[in-house]
Amino acid sequence: MHVNVWHEVVESNMGKAGLLLIGLMVVLAVFAPVLSPYSPRENTSTPAFSRPSADHWLGTNDARQDIWTQLLYGARTSLTVGFGVALLTALISILVGGTAAIFGGLYDRFWMRVVDATMAVPDVIVIILVAAYLRPNVLLMILLLSALSWPGGARVIRAQTLTLKERMHVSAARTFGAGWSHLLVRHIIPDLGPILVAIMIQDARRAVFMEAGLSFLGISDPSVMSWGKMMQYARVFTYLEVWKWWLLPTGLALSLTLMGLSFTGYSLESALDPRLREADHHHDGGI
Repeated sequence: MHVNVWHEVVESNMGKAGLLLIGLMVVLAVFAPVLSPYSPRENTSTPAFSRPSADHWLGTNDARQDIWTQLLYGARTSLTVGFGVALLTALISILVGGTAAIFGGLYDRFWMRVVDATMAVPDVIVIILVAAYLRPNVLLMILLLSALSWPGGARVIRAQTLTLKERMHVSAARTFGAGWSHLLVRHIIPDLGPILVAIMIQDARRAVFMEAGLSFLGISDPSVMSWGKMMQYARVFTYLEVWKWWLLPTGLALSLTLMGLSFTGYSLESALDPRLREADHHHDGGI
């Protein structure tokens, strides 16, 4: 079943486009030192607000820093936060949702009330309050966003695990005395593969968007380059022509990253959900 799901994602046009966009951003982030001779904070000898040239592909900003370099290192920050939140959220969701379904009873009811309470908390207000007392950095951002993102995934995983634990091989393992960790690692997680990835993609997309938004508001580590911070600085100079090669490319990079995650997530959900798959086939046929 899983092989067919991944095959359908790779074969669909939306899946291909999504994976291509994510791959492009990963390459830009990983090879940032190779793709630019400058560092993001380096004051070059080129005058401020220089137009794009062979030396500076996207020109320079008000501090004579290379904008292309900052764009590359901004990709690193966005993807680090996105993938970090996706992994940590998936881990918490599996532990809470999976164990709640396996143990049931009072333990299950307790965690479901925690899920309801956490989902009711407004994320941005919590992060702003925490940032007022603690110095914001990438690790704190990952921990905060993960702490606020896991309930939705935990609820989905609990529902799936309740179904899976009734299957013959899982029931047999429980009959032979398998512990909850063995059931989760050997039986539940392998069967949840594609659903887990879909949840992780959704959490990564949300984290990238939140990180950029919070950086734009000034809630970020001042020593780390990010797309939100670049857009915040560029917005001040919209009366100059520099916004064309400072604000637009940064907004485009963020949009392409979010589109890549959205396309991949949607194609994966279509492959998992027969109703969406049929709708896609009808749509393709109409075209």
